Amino acid sequence: MIDSEDRVIKKPQLPSSPNIKLHETSLSRVMILLVFVSLLLITGFTLTHLDTANVQLNAAVKELTSTLHQMFLQPSTGSDGLGELLQGLGMSLLISIMTTIIGAVFGFFFAVLASKNLTNVYLGTIIRVVMAVVRAIPTIIWALIFSIVCGLGSTAAILGLSFHSVAYLTKAYSESIEGIDKSTIESLEVTGSKFWVIVFQAIWPTIMASFVSWTFIRLEINFANAIAVGAAAGAGGIGYQLFVASGMSFDFHEVGFIVYLIILVTFLLEFIAVKIRHFYLDR
Repeated sequence: MIDSEDRVIKKPQLPSSPNIKLHETSLSRVMILLVFVSLLLITGFTLTHLDTANVQLNAAVKELTSTLHQMFLQPSTGSDGLGELLQGLGMSLLISIMTTIIGAVFGFFFAVLASKNLTNVYLGTIIRVVMAVVRAIPTIIWALIFSIVCGLGSTAAILGLSFHSVAYLTKAYSESIEGIDKSTIESLEVTGSKFWVIVFQAIWPTIMASFVSWTFIRLEINFANAIAVGAAAGAGGIGYQLFVASGMSFDFHEVGFIVYLIILVTFLLEFIAVKIRHFYLDR
């Protein structure tokens, strides 16, 4: 630039910025890469040295195709009959509903006590740690543990599913409660409202839609677990009939029919969950 006295004024230069590396090499990145490469090498070595035991691939594919054809294109009620299969399906569904209700009631109570914005931090920490330990053990293991205490049967399955449901829903509900604006709770505390009044006047209406979503998600999980523990814990239901049809009598026609029944109930539960959630969101 040139000013009125014909002096040259240099345009100021911006300070140079250092180059930013998008992928900076670090020890953790190198370790992840080494583990990934090692897994690839181990997988490749295992596949190349796998003992096929003279399995004929063409025959195996044909058998698989035939089995899938029997299951999904030719389903039938088999030797059990439609009535007995529906009774077993109803038993598994009732177990999942009962354990979900138990988990929702106790889970909401513990979630209120575990939420950081409602109760004492030490009490909340203790509850969260206990629930984390319970969640770390799979539902099947809990059912087997209770089957040792109570014996094989539906009681062990109900206790195992309920135990894990309480821990699961406690975490889910507490996260929804902690997401509530702190000012809403403080405004009620200033007015002198008691603890449980705040819970049912401010917390409950706010998390209703989230409560319904988490509860139905757990219901679907419990339905799947009720089927799984049907044979493992001797709880009966559609899970035991599926185990007998597939692992003992090899009636793949009945297996396909049972799978279709399970899928139908799963879609029905999802449909009901969406309708109820929309009902509370539109209010």
